[in-house]
Amino acid sequence: MRSEASATMRNPNLVLFFLLLAYIFNFLDRQILGILAQPIKADLNLSDTEFGAIGGLAFALLYSILGVPLSYLADRTSRSWVVTGSLTVWSGFTALCGLATSYSQMFFFRLGVGVGEAGGVAPSYALIADYFPPEKRGRALGIYSLGVPLGLGGGTLIGAYIATWIDWRAAFLIMGIAGILLAPLLKWVVRDLPRSAADTANPIAFGAVFKVISRKPSFWLLAFAASSSSLTGYGLALWAPSIMMRSYGLDLIQTGQFLGSLGLIGGTAGVLAGGFLADRLGHLDRRWYAWIPAIAWLISAPLFLLGFSTPSLALAWVLLLIPNALNILWLGPIITAVQHLVERPMRAT
Repeated sequence: MRSEASATMRNPNLVLFFLLLAYIFNFLDRQILGILAQPIKADLNLSDTEFGAIGGLAFALLYSILGVPLSYLADRTSRSWVVTGSLTVWSGFTALCGLATSYSQMFFFRLGVGVGEAGGVAPSYALIADYFPPEKRGRALGIYSLGVPLGLGGGTLIGAYIATWIDWRAAFLIMGIAGILLAPLLKWVVRDLPRSAADTANPIAFGAVFKVISRKPSFWLLAFAASSSSLTGYGLALWAPSIMMRSYGLDLIQTGQFLGSLGLIGGTAGVLAGGFLADRLGHLDRRWYAWIPAIAWLISAPLFLLGFSTPSLALAWVLLLIPNALNILWLGPIITAVQHLVERPMRAT
């Protein structure tokens, strides 16, 4: 047991790589629905309202509620097992989405995706914080957060091509099965670091974690800011493909190329910049963990408005590239700041 743990401890970058792979699948499965909106709505005879419920409410309902207890379970037991089990569950339900024949079935399967993904991210944050020291943590969490733009951009491109070449059902089936195959390899590579005897003998109670963060206004402000960004980000990811098709007359592959390139280029640059700036400026003054995303959001909002309003497709791409980077620049700074607010046994919760 000790030799296995020691071997993994020498390879934090390998652990980070596999957690990143899982996070890419997390967002591939989470947001592939957006690019497939038109064929799904036509096949299942869905209204915009029904599709919005599948893409938003069905996923968020249990994802939000179960995130805390699953993260608490990870702190009390094994973070790597919770991440692996979550990957298996959300991938299985993603595959089932490809078999849905009605609105109710698709709604239920998307609930399942939310249940699985609820346990994937926070324990991964905690594992990365365990493996990397504070001065390298911003960049490590920034690299992990590349899963967002890579998953969003990759899901948009892959979903568009598979749906065009085969059909929308194949896109869900292929992505879901690929995630299930990744799960055992993830567990083999990613292991929890040994915990101290004190942590094992006296596990942290949930009430104790809440007591610590309840006294820290910074936590609640950071959480509110991140929630607001996620609210707009998920809305854009779900509806931007439909907007592009309706406003500019693009087909499925053209839309996938347009939005996929924005996510892959702009999103990747933004996430890496956020992690770098967090490490560079955060150790000088920890307020930079909040100032960096605040400045980025102030610039993003008007550029999104201009980008979706211009009649020129080429100009829209240029205008949207910048806010696609700045809108998720917050991931490295805010996640790093939150990990600094509590002791190691509390990090996932």
